[in-house]
Amino acid sequence: MEPPSPRSPPPEPAPGRAGLANPWWIPPILGRVPAGVERQHLSLLGAVAFALLFEDYDLAMITSVLPEISTAFGVAEPDLPFYLALVRLGSLPALLLIPFADRVGRRRAFLASLLVSSLGTVATGFAWSIESFVAFQMVVRTAFVVGTATAYVLISEEFPAHRRGWGMGVLAALGASGYGLAALLFSQIEHLPYGWRFLYWVGAVPLLCFPIFRRTIPETGRFARHSANRKVPFRWREALEPLRLLVTGSPWRFLGISVCISALGFAAVAPFQFTAYYTRTVLGWSPGEFAAMVIVGGGMGIVGNVVAGSLGDRIGRRWVGTGCMLGFPAFVALFYWGPAWAVWPAWIGFVFTSSGGRMILRAFSTELFATDRRGTATGWVVLLETLWAAGGLFLLFLVSDQEGDLARYTPVLALATVVAGAVLLLFPETRSRDLDTI
Repeated sequence: MEPPSPRSPPPEPAPGRAGLANPWWIPPILGRVPAGVERQHLSLLGAVAFALLFEDYDLAMITSVLPEISTAFGVAEPDLPFYLALVRLGSLPALLLIPFADRVGRRRAFLASLLVSSLGTVATGFAWSIESFVAFQMVVRTAFVVGTATAYVLISEEFPAHRRGWGMGVLAALGASGYGLAALLFSQIEHLPYGWRFLYWVGAVPLLCFPIFRRTIPETGRFARHSANRKVPFRWREALEPLRLLVTGSPWRFLGISVCISALGFAAVAPFQFTAYYTRTVLGWSPGEFAAMVIVGGGMGIVGNVVAGSLGDRIGRRWVGTGCMLGFPAFVALFYWGPAWAVWPAWIGFVFTSSGGRMILRAFSTELFATDRRGTATGWVVLLETLWAAGGLFLLFLVSDQEGDLARYTPVLALATVVAGAVLLLFPETRSRDLDTI
């Protein structure tokens, strides 16, 4: 039987045609649902975003409770980057797991990662030493890399070509609301039973909701067709084949996306990681003051995901991504080196630019590669970002030997995004193009 021919891009909606009304879980600040997005798209987006929210919740929690972890396990400030880097290195096993999404399916990979991530988060609340804390968080990082990569592939393959940017932007923004949830609960840490441990036990919610995720997250039609057209049955020893195809089939695209995401990981993670530590230990903020900045300012900043996605659909991914990459280091420098009154606007700025730039790179990672390696490409991006984030944290550990060095050196790392901005301009433009024609 002949394989089906690639679908042509869906036609642009007629002028004046209105999109669907926003469901309750898309706040007005993220804009209206555009024409061309149907109810089945919103159903998938809502389920995946809700699951991703709790994975981002765990990522945010380690930032918020860093002072408590430091105190509970007796870790000095100069040693914190070392342990945080070890946590990031927990992503390494994902290199072997991500290609399975291109062989056994997006849905299975995503649900498995969600299950492991939730179990690891709950286990973190029972940590008895800094070593056990790091071990549990390393497991969570592996699951997070697989889950995040697969989430963006699910949206990319199911949404119309001219609305992919919007879909991925909203997914990133809603997922990032996990940071707001973490900050909201953290603001009450002094009143919660078992303190920071209780905050990790909240990670059990996805376990309770797992039957709902199984019912509402389907396999993508594109993968189902690709799987049906395979000439030979799947063999487990072929699971890593997409990784070879990724490197040899599109070497220059693979190199370009690798350079960009490496620069972003090296530059962007450390500035976020130490925001709570800096504001609470250097500026003397209370947990409630820090939580207010994350929820209100971060809520304004995560709009960068949707703005970047929508602008990318209109004027192109390359220029939008480059603008975000060039603006990020300036806001980080203002946050850590500027006056106290500038912390809030600087926070909004570097959340906006980093989220927008990251969203553009994830869009490219799903669009520049073929169906049989798309999941691997997206996973490679998340994995590489995490590994270079560990590199940036290790470098901070090596150069920091006294109190205050983290705030002194962190903005210097942020300059690496300039490299990513320059390389982005060399990419082919992908906006509004069907995945099979790129």
